[in-house]
Formats: sequence, C-alpha cells, structure tokens
Amino acid sequence: MGTEDIRLYGEDRMAPHLVQNHQIQLPHIYEKYLFCIREGKAISIRNVKATRRVLVSFNAYLEQHQIPLSGLKVEHIDTFQAEFVKPYSTMTRRIYRSKLRSFLSFLFDEEVTRKNLSFGIVNPRVFNQPKPPKFLRPEEIKRLFESLSLERPVQIRTYTMLILAYSLGLRPCEISRITLDDIFFQKRELIISSRKMGNPAVLPIPYKTVKAIAVYVYKARPESTYRELFLTCNKSCKPISTNVVNYHVSKAMKEAGLSSSPYWLRHSYAQGLLGLGRSIYEIKEMMGHQNIRSSQRYLYIHIELMRKVLLNETL
Repeated sequence: MGTEDIRLYGEDRMAPHLVQNHQIQLPHIYEKYLFCIREGKAISIRNVKATRRVLVSFNAYLEQHQIPLSGLKVEHIDTFQAEFVKPYSTMTRRIYRSKLRSFLSFLFDEEVTRKNLSFGIVNPRVFNQPKPPKFLRPEEIKRLFESLSLERPVQIRTYTMLILAYSLGLRPCEISRITLDDIFFQKRELIISSRKMGNPAVLPIPYKTVKAIAVYVYKARPESTYRELFLTCNKSCKPISTNVVNYHVSKAMKEAGLSSSPYWLRHSYAQGLLGLGRSIYEIKEMMGHQNIRSSQRYLYIHIELMRKVLLNETL
C-alpha cells in the first residue's frame, strides 16, 4: 500500500505537517470507526484512506485545542472545516464533509457525544439562497417599541398594528381586514379569514397583544357602526386600507432609525418561532404559507439558528 500526505495541525498553522498515512495511530474510537467501515461496507481502499486522512486531521485539530470528543460542539467543527478543506476543490470538500458527517453520527451512536452533531454539517450552498427574508434583531425590536409615543389615538393605533405584525406575523393586508368579530378576548384567540391559502386560521394571541388591542378599542378607536378593528382617525371613521397600515408602520420604523419595511416584522416573527424550536411545518401553518418552501426560506437566514433548532445548542 502506498503512502499519502496528510495535512495536520501543528503549532504553526501556516506550515502544516506532512506525514505518512500508515504512521498515524489514532485513538481507539477512530480506529474502531475505520474498522467498522472496512468490515461493514464494500468500500475501496482509496475510500478508507481518504476517511483516515480526514480523521487524522480532525484528531490533530482537537488535540491542539485540547477539545475532548465528549465536549465537541458545532463551532469546533466549523473552525476545523474552514481550515482543513480550504485548499481543496469543491468536489473534494463535499466528499470530506460527508466523511466527517458519518463519523459524527458514529460518535453519537456510540454515545461518545450527547447530540448527533452530524446535523451541524451542511452544504454552504443550501443556505446561499437568493434574497433571504430580512428581519429585525432583538435590540432593534426593542428600540422600535421604545421609540413609540402613545399620547394620541393614531399613535395607539400604530402601536397596535405593530404589535400584531410582530407578535403574530400578520401581513399588512391581514391587519387591515381584522374585525371586532374576529377577536376572542377571553380565549385570547384571533381568527384570520383572509389568508392567502383561503383557509381561515385561529391564532393564539399573546397577553401583551390582547392588552394592546383592548387599549386601542376602549381608548383610541372611534365609535362607529363599522366592524373593522382599525378605523381612520378623521371625521369619516372609515376602515383603513392596506396602504394605510404600510404607511404608518413604515413611518414608525423610520422614526426609530430602522431602514426596513413592515414585512420585516413578519419575518422577525418567523425567526422567533424558530428560536422557540417550532417545526418548519408549524411555522408554515402559523405564517399562512401555501407551501413548505416559503417557510423553509427562514432556515436560510442564520445557520446558527437552524442548528439551535436541530441540536438545542446555544452557540
């Protein structure tokens, strides 16, 4: 059997060691995995040698940074991949990722790791989607709501529209069409009958949102025979349009120093659902998406957030 050069992590990362494959004796768990794939699968010697190449470098990286396998985290794998696969072609990187992913699954099966970290290895292009949804960071959400004044009826109305967009992920058109009959204060539920898919949705309303709606209804909403929740604040007291919702929400965001659109609040809601561990199918229903692809776009925004959902791990 011939020998192959292996890129190893030494004290000087700019000058990695070159060693011969058969000279490296790996820790028992690595050798056990190599034995399993040799005996359990009909794979070529070349394939086994390529797997050993990855494992030798992975083990060297962990030893250099004094990281035990039992304490392995996704961030460690990220750093290793970024350094190890950098010199290789796209095809080789894909092969090496696959081999590392299989080894991580083996570690989980052997109860070496508490979580199956193989889920943390993804093809970067999966997340390189065109025009991923934009959303507001928690500190931006806080700044937005803290900037609002609640002195005048129109300001209370704007606040209520904002909190509906953020806490329930409603579209501007859905906000403009809410009626008093759609709100069940005691059950804390809201019926949205104008979703894109045509099917009405019953959404649980957070306490703060219920309170905001109640304050608007009793303190700021003009008396009217119209059943729509949001009315104009002039003498006509007519139901507002989608454009009015867009205008006032956008204005509030601009005044808070945010270069964003009303839909960013909806996207922020989806991010919050991911952060709470909701499945992509639950998000589809709560967002009112017609197909699962629309919901999957939110997984592409932040790879760490996706991993937190899959691995329940704070990075």
